Amino acid sequence: MLFRQLFDRTSCTYTYLLASRHGGEALLIDPVFEQTERYLKLLEELDLRLVKVVDTHIHADHISAMGRLRDATRCTTVMGEQSPADVVSLRVRDNDALTIEGLSLTALHTPGHTSESYSFLMEDRVFTGDTLLIRGTGRTDFQNGDPYDQYHSLFDRLLKLPDRTLVYPAHDYKGDTVSTIEEERAFNPRLQVRSAEEYAEIMNNLKLANPAMMDVAVPENLKLGLRLAAQHRVPAIEVEELLAAWPAGDIQLVDLREEGERHRDGAIPGSIHAPYGRFDQYCGSAGPLAGIARSSRILLYCAVGERSTLAVEIAGELGLRNVAHIPGGFRAWRAAGGAVEPVG
Repeated sequence: MLFRQLFDRTSCTYTYLLASRHGGEALLIDPVFEQTERYLKLLEELDLRLVKVVDTHIHADHISAMGRLRDATRCTTVMGEQSPADVVSLRVRDNDALTIEGLSLTALHTPGHTSESYSFLMEDRVFTGDTLLIRGTGRTDFQNGDPYDQYHSLFDRLLKLPDRTLVYPAHDYKGDTVSTIEEERAFNPRLQVRSAEEYAEIMNNLKLANPAMMDVAVPENLKLGLRLAAQHRVPAIEVEELLAAWPAGDIQLVDLREEGERHRDGAIPGSIHAPYGRFDQYCGSAGPLAGIARSSRILLYCAVGERSTLAVEIAGELGLRNVAHIPGGFRAWRAAGGAVEPVG
């Protein structure tokens, strides 16, 4: 496995790069906007293809690089389903698997620092965001934070992981880079409590100043997605237009979501599956979509319209014509009362 821990000095943020092999698919966790070019250069040097970028929560101390990385690499953006961000390509739920080629992480909903905070567990290590820090824990006094929620996230989830599990947080202000669950249980001063009430008493009396970037970072991080206006930069068919002609015999619907999303939420009837991570393989002259495009219009959809916008662009670059997408994706379809069929 290829693993890099990268540091932004201004915000004291750690960003993590994961890949199973050189030249393979890569994933970034908690990237910082000002470091975008550094990430892109490292990906190029290591011959990696960024396919997913993850934010553990809405950050208040820096602007996320999620949007810039999506625009530069067409990667999938990932956050927890509770995230208030306007558009996120893939929203994970508690215990969902988050996969790239050769690697799998388990999403753990660990609220408390914020209501949408997630940690991500991978075999011997856990990426804890701002929930569990090295000899500390994330503050709980804004963005729907709650010390009681954080107590349960810590004591009922993270601290029950195996002792030797490596702890990689989103921040450190002292220069520490890694810890273990065993170390934090034994030496983290905020964890030496006997009850949720005692923990809440500590957290409610920290009296910390707000992060310097908070008034800028939070609004920016809430609107990093490809909103509807941007989704119309490529050919599109609105949900209302599609429903008015439903079922449309000259249109082939193509579902770009991952298998887990389809099993969880269902699919539009008559869809074929071409997952976004391998979409380019479906578009070549010998790919299955090339033959379909000669006789039918191809209509792509994903969860919220972000991946499908990028996929229409990919299809055009690969010479596939007669391709459009559904702005707002499966969420817009379901909200308009469109039929949904179970998958698997």
